[in-house]
Amino acid sequence: MNAVISLQKISKSFGRNRALIDVSLDIPQGVVFALLGENGAGKTTLIRILTGAVKPDVGMATVLGLSCLNEGQKIRQQTGYVSDSPAMYEWMTADEIGWFTAAFYDDAFLGRYTETLMGFDVPPNVRLKNMSKGQRAKVALALATAHDPELLILDEPTSGLDPMVRRQFLESMVDRASLGRTVLLSSHHINEVERVADWVGIIHQGQLKLVQPLDVLRESTRVVTATLEHGDASAAMPRGEVLTEAKNGRQVRWVVRDLAEDWQSDFGTDSGVIKIDAEVPTLEEIFVAVCDTHAVRPSDQPLAV
Repeated sequence: MNAVISLQKISKSFGRNRALIDVSLDIPQGVVFALLGENGAGKTTLIRILTGAVKPDVGMATVLGLSCLNEGQKIRQQTGYVSDSPAMYEWMTADEIGWFTAAFYDDAFLGRYTETLMGFDVPPNVRLKNMSKGQRAKVALALATAHDPELLILDEPTSGLDPMVRRQFLESMVDRASLGRTVLLSSHHINEVERVADWVGIIHQGQLKLVQPLDVLRESTRVVTATLEHGDASAAMPRGEVLTEAKNGRQVRWVVRDLAEDWQSDFGTDSGVIKIDAEVPTLEEIFVAVCDTHAVRPSDQPLAV
């Protein structure tokens, strides 16, 4: 795999706060990689390390083959970056900030920027301070992509935007990936990124809990629901990696990874189960199963209820 981003055992603390703990990750070329986590999970710290703005306490990181430790300026020149609150010269118009930024890039920058603004229906002669948040976000995205970077990093870019603007943002990410570019999208809006992500990484309390292609993740995970004969009945857990279990009356629900192919054979007439089925989970259900601190994490012993 040709990794555009590579992290090897990265850790970072701020005082007593362990922001990242032993994070290793490889992101391939030409994908939309969604980094999911709650606020404070470590997503922004990871991105700041990738751009060279913060140095890790331990570990190595590269972006586009460049060291994040000592080649941060080159990385920032060769990537695009959009945050949830992009800093721009508010007194400039969209045209003026494009002309200003073009001085730092090749001759094709201004044409691509202008074309992107037109596609976003952004008024070129309105000052940024007089634009809506959605319009300013579109300007920031146009500035970040007009030099056609190999890697685009987005840190909660759709926060506070209306649904139509969010849709345009996300669709443009798919377009970039289809051209062989790579997008790292950090977000806690799980339902949105599920529509566009190729790969998913879930980070929780500074630890990278899961990294997989989204289609593989969903195919290898099932929500198994069993209806028991009565409230005092017991049932063995499905064979596989049981992430969580929950009981509500006579129903027991498990989120299971790598469910055994013949798992249903364990729930015959003498199993205490009168009905059982499995379905493909949503990404949100998987995320909750991985990250919910209040969820029941079962042992490998049979569930007794």
